[in-house]
Amino acid sequence: MIRWESQGPYEVVFTTREGGVSDGPYASLNLGRRTGDDVERVDENRRRACDEIAADAERLALNYQVHSAEVLPAEAGRRGDRHADGLWTDQPGLPMLALTADCVPVALARANGATPAVCVIHAGRIGVLAGILAAGVAEPYRQRFGAKIMSGRNLDLPSAAEQALQDAGVDRVERFDLCTACNPELFFSHRRDGKPRGVQGVLAQIA
Repeated sequence: MIRWESQGPYEVVFTTREGGVSDGPYASLNLGRRTGDDVERVDENRRRACDEIAADAERLALNYQVHSAEVLPAEAGRRGDRHADGLWTDQPGLPMLALTADCVPVALARANGATPAVCVIHAGRIGVLAGILAAGVAEPYRQRFGAKIMSGRNLDLPSAAEQALQDAGVDRVERFDLCTACNPELFFSHRRDGKPRGVQGVLAQIA
């Protein structure tokens, strides 16, 4: 797991595929129950991820992700019954998880104001264009973000997400710049493997 050392009372990790109990195409830290993996193994993987930030896995909150621009307030233990691609909270001890395969996992932490708040986002090409950081093809991305956002006919999704965050007023953006498709030992990737395959994610809570 990759820990984000953010300022403030935040615990944030970006998971990899290492350190879990799943096997086959889900080996080993698959966090997605809708992937075809054994749900008991997925639940154990989620417990292990929560342990990494000293979080209570029973309170873990997730959305049913649909490539939207919706960000909802997290509710402890509420999982998969609301369609959205982001969760936020200002409640300490409420862990949230956003899942990704090739999309960009984003964590936002409030650095100003009296109350800490944290947000996790599944940022795919549709959600980024629609404003979560319009199903689109290359031209709408060029129109919104400029020609440099494209590499040939491929979208530079991390750069699009970074620019969207800056446009929204985020003061500091930190990137890990790790390619999911290029690192099979570290990450699940739909681009590389198709299905079946697992998912990793970003997990955060206020300590």
